[in-house]
Amino acid sequence: MDSVLDFHALRALLEWQMELGADEAIGDTPVNRYEVQAKPPEAAPALPMEAPGQREEGGAVAAARKAAGAACDLDALRAALGRYEHCELKRGARNLVFSDGVPGARVMIIGEAPGREEDRAGKPFVGQAGQFLDRMLAAIGLSRDRNVYITNVVPWRPPQNADPTREEIDMMRPFLERHVALAAPELLIVMGNISCQAVLDTRGITKLRGQWHEAWGRPVMPMFHPAYLLRAPSAKRETWADLLEVQARLRESA
Repeated sequence: MDSVLDFHALRALLEWQMELGADEAIGDTPVNRYEVQAKPPEAAPALPMEAPGQREEGGAVAAARKAAGAACDLDALRAALGRYEHCELKRGARNLVFSDGVPGARVMIIGEAPGREEDRAGKPFVGQAGQFLDRMLAAIGLSRDRNVYITNVVPWRPPQNADPTREEIDMMRPFLERHVALAAPELLIVMGNISCQAVLDTRGITKLRGQWHEAWGRPVMPMFHPAYLLRAPSAKRETWADLLEVQARLRESA
């Protein structure tokens, strides 16, 4: 009787294991796991730590640095971007979104990447978020028509407005750095995490905003992106404080 029960019990256990996907034996004889001494896993070799801004340059980044460095003015830089073929985003975009505003203005704003409206118009910040940005600037006496220059980290719209990858940001950084040097603003406003990563080599806009940083020899104020403010109106209060910081900085150096 016991042997019959054992048979049915073992068969039930076997069928249960088969339902779980265990349909193949890996050995001819059973193994008592309690008698096998566990062998500690071998430690994986330590990877070298990357210092900020010291990632190894690939061919695309090296090509971008060479092309950007050869540009002697903004028109030449725009032409160099137009010839650059290493960024796949270019193939799916309608237009190269280079800049808007007044070159040589005291304030330069760096956004993240073009959206649908920007891709159609070929200018940064022209959609709903751009209209809100104009109202933000007007509150402290700034305007893209008079004293602000605007660009993006990435000049081509990513598919479905996805965030640019780290590789895409890295290959666009030389163009952005040269863009800042040629536009020669007094200070930079970087809007959103993508812009912080490209300019400050770090993320965390909630912690970064409201404090002055420095990059490429210029003071940098990180702010929430206008598109985020439209989704989270409660953050407008912090952004107003950031705008007042910019206004005070400009007045001090006037």
